[in-house]
Amino acid sequence: MALVAGIDSSTQSCKVVIRDADSGELVRQGQASHPNGTEVNPQAWWDALLSAIEQAYGLDDVAAASVGGQQHGMVALDAHGQVIRDALLWNDTRSAEAAEALIAERGHVTEGSDTANALVNGAAAWAEATGSVPVASLTVTKLRWLADAEPANARRVAAVALPTTG
Repeated sequence: MALVAGIDSSTQSCKVVIRDADSGELVRQGQASHPNGTEVNPQAWWDALLSAIEQAYGLDDVAAASVGGQQHGMVALDAHGQVIRDALLWNDTRSAEAAEALIAERGHVTEGSDTANALVNGAAAWAEATGSVPVASLTVTKLRWLADAEPANARRVAAVALPTTG
């Protein structure tokens, strides 16, 4: 019997399920909660993963694993791969003003220009270039927020990762 693992690191918890690859039958599982909130130390996700794996009696006999994680968060890393600050999750909306600023800038808002037209033009330009328009849940707006609100931390950013355990 070949076993496969599914690992899901959501906003609320990390879940590990081990199934028989042929029948799909659930063999064992584990789950560990993540901290509540919109800002989380990424170490908590790692700790939850290890706990969920332990509850599922390990992965040593598993032939393959699939990992699904959160999206649209921001884990800011320095040049050594160290976390700079707690991660901002998708549900953290402090970057709403940053989203509007990114849209307006793309629409070429300038002093004395029509802000409404700049937002419409900027939204269209973002959609054409990337397939989406910035909103507070997206990582790019969180990075812009970091640049505006925490410039010392922003200067240390060498990479940005999405929240996940993998």
